[in-house]
Amino acid sequence: MNIIVCIKQVPDTNDIKIDPVTNTLIREGVESILNPFDTYALEEAIRLKEAHGGKVTAITMGPPQAESVLKEAVSLGVDEIVLLSDRKFAGADTWATSNTLAAAIRKIGDFDLVLFGQQAIDGDTAQVGPGVATHLNLPQTCFVRKIEKVEAGKLICQRLMEDGYDVVEMTLPAIITVVKEINTPRLPSLRGKKNARSAVPEVWNAEMLELDEKTIGLNGSPTQVVEIFSPDTHKEGQRFEGSPEESADLIIDRLKKLTI
Repeated sequence: MNIIVCIKQVPDTNDIKIDPVTNTLIREGVESILNPFDTYALEEAIRLKEAHGGKVTAITMGPPQAESVLKEAVSLGVDEIVLLSDRKFAGADTWATSNTLAAAIRKIGDFDLVLFGQQAIDGDTAQVGPGVATHLNLPQTCFVRKIEKVEAGKLICQRLMEDGYDVVEMTLPAIITVVKEINTPRLPSLRGKKNARSAVPEVWNAEMLELDEKTIGLNGSPTQVVEIFSPDTHKEGQRFEGSPEESADLIIDRLKKLTI
């Protein structure tokens, strides 16, 4: 069973900076980490490989420094790693990102399942997984909390819902996004860390993926961030004096005026 996991390097949430000109995240020189939700996708992919054989390939799109999250994936048990890196990819929204990832998956070609974490902590859109499925015209299920069975070209999984879960049967190849309830990610082994130190990813650019510049990066992004600002957190208090009964009446009267 050949599995692809799409992962992302994201800025540490305590150190996010915005470019005031492009209104995009500044990634260079900012401490970055593997998107926490992607660790569950990696773990599930490795478990499926251990149960059914095959290999796991991890893909990420980003600047050269994103190689570090691919090496981290190798330390956990991933077999092959691919870095999509080109200045033309910069500033991509979820549509342009999913288009680029889909092109890379087409280039790999031989796969049964593609996994994503449910979302990235820097954007929180949860759109890239479904976007890739749309570009590749593949069946998809989001927010998978358990894979029950994989056999005879089919996958049966549980999709998390607000009031419980659905049981979904999919034909393979397919795409799923997973939630953190699906497993407990492992820690890297000593052998894994050793393998990671010598791991070198394949690096693919826009030309190698045969992508039109109009469909990638900032130029290929139909959504644009017009303005970014911090919300006003200034709060004004009001004090009500009198007996408890009088204060309660004053508060109720004030609330009524606010709702009119």
